Amino acid sequence: MPQPTSTQMLARAKVNLCLHVTGKRPDGYHLLDSLVVFPDIGDIVSVSDADQLSLKIEGPFFKGLSTVDNLVIDAAKSFESKRGAALKLTKNLPISSGIGGGSSDAAASLHLLAKHWHLAMPSAEKILFLGADVPVCMMGEPQRMQGIGEILTIVPNLPKFAIVLINSGVSIATRKVFETLDDKNNSPIERFENISNFPTLCKYLKRQRNDLQNPVIEMEPEISFVLKVLQTEPQCELARMSGSGATCFGLFETLPQAQKSAARIKTSHPDWWVKPAIV
Repeated sequence: MPQPTSTQMLARAKVNLCLHVTGKRPDGYHLLDSLVVFPDIGDIVSVSDADQLSLKIEGPFFKGLSTVDNLVIDAAKSFESKRGAALKLTKNLPISSGIGGGSSDAAASLHLLAKHWHLAMPSAEKILFLGADVPVCMMGEPQRMQGIGEILTIVPNLPKFAIVLINSGVSIATRKVFETLDDKNNSPIERFENISNFPTLCKYLKRQRNDLQNPVIEMEPEISFVLKVLQTEPQCELARMSGSGATCFGLFETLPQAQKSAARIKTSHPDWWVKPAIV
């Protein structure tokens, strides 16, 4: 009897370095224009042989997650295969935190199961129901994301830099954020060319925005405090909220700078989730 095989994949956090809301479709979906990157931190999805399809969840943020109503299981079912697999999700990222945890988990599951089952990836139409962020998470590299998330353009030669991610524990309902957004027809992000170093990237990003940041701050003023904490860090070049919140990020030129900053912040705010990473 062959021994069960096992493999795993890092489901990287998705960070919106900028996010412009450029319109709203008749069906209610909002049009976005965003520069997205994937730090080397995230959940871990693993798969091993089994007769039946199942999911086990562990990790620091497993509480409240269902092993049945879960994007990892939904991704597996999109193959329309009767094969079994034991899936495990180690949930390292905060839930409902604006860094694409669920979407990235689904994307990692699709990659793993296609390899594990020796099957072709499901069509775009079959995975569309998993969520608008899944296509960009499938790519896992810097992208310009437009439309409702389906228009993707690779961002080549983006310089390496470091990031500090902070989540203070505030939970944000994405739907409510969009409902409170006053202007849904804003300018797109600027065309990016010759972003070959960190200072140039920061200058570019400072001219962009996250159109959801102010509405979230009005709902949860603590986000403003988190941003101020990041902004006071001496080597933090830019502080902003990711996605629809509530995770905020600070950009640093090197990983040691980010690690020292994260350590200081964690000491002052031990209840916060604070993680440095390289992008």
